[in-house]
Amino acid sequence: MAEFDGAQRALDDAAALDELAEEARDEAVRVEAAAHASAVERQVGALEFRRMLSGPHDHANAIVEVKSGAGGTEAMDWAAMLYRMLVRYCERKGWEVEPADMVAGEEAGISSASFIARGDYAYGLLKAEKGVHRLVRISPFDSAARRQTSFAAVDVTPELEDDIVLEIKDSDVRIDTYRSSGAGGQKVNKTDSAVRITHLPTGIVVAVQNERSQQKNRSVAWKILRSRLYELEERKRQAVRDAAEAQKKDIDFGSQIRSYVLHPYRMVKDLRTGVETGKVDDVLDGEIGQFIEPFLLGVRRTDRPTDE
Repeated sequence: MAEFDGAQRALDDAAALDELAEEARDEAVRVEAAAHASAVERQVGALEFRRMLSGPHDHANAIVEVKSGAGGTEAMDWAAMLYRMLVRYCERKGWEVEPADMVAGEEAGISSASFIARGDYAYGLLKAEKGVHRLVRISPFDSAARRQTSFAAVDVTPELEDDIVLEIKDSDVRIDTYRSSGAGGQKVNKTDSAVRITHLPTGIVVAVQNERSQQKNRSVAWKILRSRLYELEERKRQAVRDAAEAQKKDIDFGSQIRSYVLHPYRMVKDLRTGVETGKVDDVLDGEIGQFIEPFLLGVRRTDRPTDE
């Protein structure tokens, strides 16, 4: 509240200076007033950013998972494109990206893949990508060059700090180890270093094979499992409170949030905010802040979304 009052006073001062400059026809005072106004704009922008990312875990790192949906090879190729888009966004932000697991598609792309993004407000920003992403294009896998629609889903959870305690019973967990997949030759891992943890009561499965050390993979897998269980509990509590019921459809894992059309025209449109752009290649290369920020700021479509 004190910071808001300070911004309001600064705005009043800038307005008074501008009024004085007009009355005196003093260019120096006019320049000073403009400088004050710019400073106020930056101050308000900082306050708005803090309001936008004021959730309990918004400052945390993010665990991001991409899964292909219905559509076979098409969907798996789209999932790989979506995974790259999210990684490029993180790289553009200067964040560290640590791959966690990747299950290759049968012919192309990925069936599922996950990574951990480490940077300021990574979870707060990337949570806006949670949901189903839809792609319309001429299939590169169809000899008849027909138009295909593919779906892939993104899930995002915060990477929890070690001081958050969750009780996980040994009897509720099954841990499997297996040989990591990957390139052939000398890079083949000849030990069972990959780790899969299954939480039996919820059915949550976490698989990690990025590291050559089973101990490191096990540590990462436990961290991801704890984060997902914590997120599950948070969702249950939120549902009981019904505080965010109006937004539930927007952020639910099963809802479509964005449409990427490459044919018969080129456009990416966020179905929650109505924000759209024809610069599809830039978006697929990680330029997604233009969709994330309006959503987090509370922009919502007033018309009914349709399937473009």
